[in-house]
Amino acid sequence: MGFKNNSWFQPPSFLLIGIPGMEAVQIWISIPLCVMYAIALLGNFTILFVIKTISSLHEPQYIFLSMLAATDVGLSLSTLPTVLKVFLLNHREIEFHSCLAQMFFIHTFSSMESAILLAMAFDRSVAIRNPLQYTVVLTPSRIIGMGLAAIVRGVVLMAPLPILLNRLSFCKDIVLSHCYCFHPDVMKLSCSPIRVNIIYGLFLVLCSFGVDSLFIVISYILILKTVLGIASKDGQLKALNTCVSHISTVCIFYVPLIVLALIHRFGTFTTPLLHVTMANIFLFLTPVLNPLVYSLKTKQIRSAVQKICKNRKNWLK
Repeated sequence: MGFKNNSWFQPPSFLLIGIPGMEAVQIWISIPLCVMYAIALLGNFTILFVIKTISSLHEPQYIFLSMLAATDVGLSLSTLPTVLKVFLLNHREIEFHSCLAQMFFIHTFSSMESAILLAMAFDRSVAIRNPLQYTVVLTPSRIIGMGLAAIVRGVVLMAPLPILLNRLSFCKDIVLSHCYCFHPDVMKLSCSPIRVNIIYGLFLVLCSFGVDSLFIVISYILILKTVLGIASKDGQLKALNTCVSHISTVCIFYVPLIVLALIHRFGTFTTPLLHVTMANIFLFLTPVLNPLVYSLKTKQIRSAVQKICKNRKNWLK
């Protein structure tokens, strides 16, 4: 640990925080958190198992869904250790480099999820606008390529984050604002100039979430234009109904992300409770709600789950 002077240094660890003002009831808050993690992991693993098991689901739409489920599992596992330690054991300390590693995985999986949501929007656009070309455009090799592109982009864009933070010196205040490590949160504790970090952070937001959300909006504008050209009302509703699950998932992901970005930008005008709450909604609710949305709204997934459960019961008998 190299000290620059009495107050500037690279800390051996940071201190995480639960929910401000609710420290006395953290152990009770851990109960719904454990339930949420259980639902997220069970729900997403169920979707992965169902899509792998049922051959009729080996289609582009469901392959992209399996990618989304795998990303949600990764996002949940990235935050699980520190969140449960803080709320269950009141163990708030996290080693400096472990914090940087956790931050890298959280941001990487978030970027991957955004890219997969864009791929799913493209899938819906092709299915509605060019249904006869659907299997020609979305071939297995192209789907795999899109999945690999999401992974590579996430890793390449997020890899500089821990490197940029590792070069900084920090003040005596080493208390973070969340129960996990988040780049803007760690960056603000530094006593060194952080102009490069701020510029690169903005670059990341624009190149990943900004570009993805823009193309998702464009995809749905084109979809809506095609749907409005369908003569019958039933045809229009049927086409739009295939997009409901994806639209819900996009809103679940992007709305808390946008609010969280605004809070970090204009944090002086918000309370710490709002800050922590929106961050937790972004990272905790997305993996929980995605499998529920697709299970409830997608008939094929719902039927496949019921079929597997029925076969299991018959096997147990």
